[in-house]
Amino acid sequence: MATHVLVLNGPNLGRLGRREPQIYGTLTHSALREHLVAVGHDLGLRVDVRQTDAEAQMIDWLHEAADNRIPVVINPAAWSHYSIAIADAVAQLEAPAIEVHLSNIATREEFRHHSVVSAYVTGTIIGLGASGYDYALEHITALMEHPQEDLPEPPQINRGAVQSAITGGPDAGLDPRS
Repeated sequence: MATHVLVLNGPNLGRLGRREPQIYGTLTHSALREHLVAVGHDLGLRVDVRQTDAEAQMIDWLHEAADNRIPVVINPAAWSHYSIAIADAVAQLEAPAIEVHLSNIATREEFRHHSVVSAYVTGTIIGLGASGYDYALEHITALMEHPQEDLPEPPQINRGAVQSAITGGPDAGLDPRS
């Protein structure tokens, strides 16, 4: 049976593709949902992608995950900078939880530099666009397959080739592990 994973997206992420595409890209939330369900299927996961602009709804979903030991990928969006209620709900999670941000919050406005959620998650991925969600699902798969202390070493990556692949540069077809 496939491991159930919740991907929880916070405020304004339902407007992906329309909201500041120069920062968040042109991928819509529905296209992101379809993509993540397919990626999850390939990884042996049952991915449930949800988005809300209501803080109480996000907290209810986090409580659902806590009560059922469901791994979570969360993009708390603006809530990451101030919502103690969301941070408290994330702190209750016992299964792996990965925080994802499409943009690099460390290089944006000063108020975005700190996440109150980060202290309570297994890891944080920022600034990699929609690919960050893929990496989060891959890491959750690895954590579910191996106890954390026994995780295999990550592959050595040619970062130049990866950057070219992300930006669509001349080396876009290169295998990033070469």
